[in-house]
Amino acid sequence: MKKLVITEKANAARRISTILSDGKSHSKSNGGVTVISFTNNGDEYDVVSLRGHIIELDYPEQYNDWSASSPVDLVYAPQVKTIRVKSIVNTIKNLMDSADEIIIATDFDREGELIGMETITAVGADMSKVKRAKFSALTKMEVENAFANLVLPDERLANAAEARQIIDLSWGAVLTRLISLSAGQVGKNFMSVGRVQSPTLKLLVDRNEEITKFVPTPYWKIVGKFGMLAFKGVHEEDPFWEKEKADAVLEKCKNVKSGTVKSFDRSMKEEFRPAPFDTTAMQVEANKIGIPPATAMKLAEDLYTGGYISYPRTENTEYPKSLGIRSVLEKLKESDFKDEVNEILSQETIIPSRGKRRTTDHPPIYPTAAATSDKMKGDKWKLYELIVRRFLATLGPNAEAEITKCSIDVNGETFNADGYVLKKEGWKKYWKKYMTIANTHIPPLNVGDDIDVRSMSMDEGETKPPYRYNQGSLIQEMDKLGLGTKSTRHDIIGKLYSRNYVQGNYMTPTASGIALTKSLEKHGGGIAEPDMTAKLEADMLKISSGEKMLSDVVEESQRMLHAAAVTIDEQKVAIGDEIKNALKSQQFIGICPNCGNNMMIKKSRNGNFIGCDGYPDCKCAYPLPRSALIQTLETKCEVCGLPQLKVIRKGMPPQTICIDPKCESNTLKTHLGKCPTCGKGTIRIMYSKAGKRFAGCSSWPECTQTYPLRPKGTVTATGKSCELCGAPIIAMGDYEECINATCPSRSKK
Repeated sequence: MKKLVITEKANAARRISTILSDGKSHSKSNGGVTVISFTNNGDEYDVVSLRGHIIELDYPEQYNDWSASSPVDLVYAPQVKTIRVKSIVNTIKNLMDSADEIIIATDFDREGELIGMETITAVGADMSKVKRAKFSALTKMEVENAFANLVLPDERLANAAEARQIIDLSWGAVLTRLISLSAGQVGKNFMSVGRVQSPTLKLLVDRNEEITKFVPTPYWKIVGKFGMLAFKGVHEEDPFWEKEKADAVLEKCKNVKSGTVKSFDRSMKEEFRPAPFDTTAMQVEANKIGIPPATAMKLAEDLYTGGYISYPRTENTEYPKSLGIRSVLEKLKESDFKDEVNEILSQETIIPSRGKRRTTDHPPIYPTAAATSDKMKGDKWKLYELIVRRFLATLGPNAEAEITKCSIDVNGETFNADGYVLKKEGWKKYWKKYMTIANTHIPPLNVGDDIDVRSMSMDEGETKPPYRYNQGSLIQEMDKLGLGTKSTRHDIIGKLYSRNYVQGNYMTPTASGIALTKSLEKHGGGIAEPDMTAKLEADMLKISSGEKMLSDVVEESQRMLHAAAVTIDEQKVAIGDEIKNALKSQQFIGICPNCGNNMMIKKSRNGNFIGCDGYPDCKCAYPLPRSALIQTLETKCEVCGLPQLKVIRKGMPPQTICIDPKCESNTLKTHLGKCPTCGKGTIRIMYSKAGKRFAGCSSWPECTQTYPLRPKGTVTATGKSCELCGAPIIAMGDYEECINATCPSRSKK
């Protein structure tokens, strides 16, 4: 037979071809499109890769002009599909005519099913020839098994993805146009609004409001230290909300030399293994080690198509019985984790942990091939190691800890102490790189024993506001509320950053993000609440199970959207005023020192800068630091009185600077000493376009002297010069060193 295989991406096409042909495939160009050909068991294969969606869903051209019609009219406007990459479609058409069988081998999920089915429909394929290859990993066993057991395409799964496409396009277009036109923000500066994006932004705005309105409450704790080990015990009433009461307890106990053991209990506690990785858990843990969710998904996709891990988009937290755990471990013997793998294999039985979610489309994320750190580098290795260690942790034995609970009477006051000692590492041995284990020892005691009171003190504190979301915790909350899907949540977060609605690793909404959310809360007909979005998400899932029809879900979505759009349109003046005022405040820096007009953040071809609203009469302007996150402040420079900015660069502590780069307050921080090469300029801290820190001469380009700087840590000037090479001596934390990395003084150290 002659078979045509359609994959989603080029690297998947190469991987599948290599597996099925035992590495004996060959490539050729057909109309500018690469076709991989090979023979397997007498059958001839041609493999063509798509580029994701090659069919684009959009509105007809007459709707491109935002001002030509009301955005409300878009709710029921027709949507059309157009071929985005005609060369691929033409190549598939040419190969299809001679093919006895057409095999869809795109990713097996809703999106992958739609990509395959819409391509088949576009080329007009005979559906009786079309089959589906289902696999969860690009390994030899999985791929060969999938092609030996082809199934029919799942039209309901594709319809669920198509419903999402239709609904997201209409909601995004209608709401974005309504808000952008109201606020006068069109062109490149449009205000992005979306079905999932807006409720997600509201989570951040609500949390920010909780933090800003939070009023701390003071409290006091009475802490005693007991016995030879000086273990800590806290008063049974802690915390005290009245200082007078805490003072009275401290006064009663502070001069007492011994206490009496009231109770003592020691027991063993079994600490259970973590659940296998689903997409959300993988993104959360990756974010903890410095890999943001969007980057984690891209790296996971590369690892998957490279054959190193299973499919990374899954909600399953239970390994299927068909997964050969021991065979996976045998493969990992060739990795950097050989010793850990052998330990797991030496167990009499290997019974993996299970999470609460069980689906049948894909298994949890697990390693499918061995890799080593000398060949795989950077964040890709960090993510691969994270996935391997999680896999091993789910297979290891439970950990065991000794738990001690003790209460001590001190002059009629009771103090409680808790002890924890890890006795059996179990699964924690494989996961301890990502966790902190703190042992607290309490010696054996008997009820009635006297015990020394080593000290008694009062600790003062105050209640803290809730934590801001980071990308990992936000994805967890989105998952909990049903906002978006495992495949889209990281993209939603990316849009919040790209539209400047949020800033920082601990996500802080900007003035425009807050204003947009508050306007939608007041005038948006409920679109900022998660309930409406969560209901549509649930309905789209029901399409794939056959409980609902695509047309019914789309019609319900249109009714919901139309009601919200009409409400927004009726109140567009109020919305526009609120957002315009917020945008103005977000760009405001301070008052111009020359003419008294406002200084604002402005845009130019060369990037953003601070300029005077009095231009062209007043040309006062200051550059903004490059390759950094900039936050406005209300404080002023103590040296010159100009406004200050907070500058945040990756891996470095935030820095407060004057907007004038030549101000003495800035030069004191960045100028490290006299240049030993030219003798005229000063060596100062600089940043490359990529945001990397280095030191260079201020006389550049006449003098090209530069010095590399350590990527992390605060660098400060000492006013000293190196006796050996003449370069400046800098302070890095608690120690000083010559800035010249090749200086003999550094090598001696």
